[in-house]
Amino acid sequence: MTEKKHFASVWDAIEDTPQEAASMRARSDLMMKLAEVIRQQGMTQAQAATLFGVTQPRISDLMRGKVNLFSLDTLIDMAATAGMVPTVRVSMPKAAPAKRAARRAVVRIEPIDA
Repeated sequence: MTEKKHFASVWDAIEDTPQEAASMRARSDLMMKLAEVIRQQGMTQAQAATLFGVTQPRISDLMRGKVNLFSLDTLIDMAATAGMVPTVRVSMPKAAPAKRAARRAVVRIEPIDA
């Protein structure tokens, strides 16, 4: 019988390290907000591509949630171009399991709707 594990997010379950999970979580959050803005403004993929200075297939990748194809920097730039105000919120870990862990911080990117 296998042991049941509980994870804070799907990224924590499927990524190999907490660092990779944090990066994927931040990128997926930004991508979902960007896709929402594109839909709310009624933009075609071609119009969004022109706005962001990328190709239409790149916007298709964004809309389809292909997280692994986008860097956090690129997504923050796109969010700022869309008029969003992306910010970084850092929270300290709840418990430091080791001396080294006390120096780490948990980083979460949260786009703020303007």
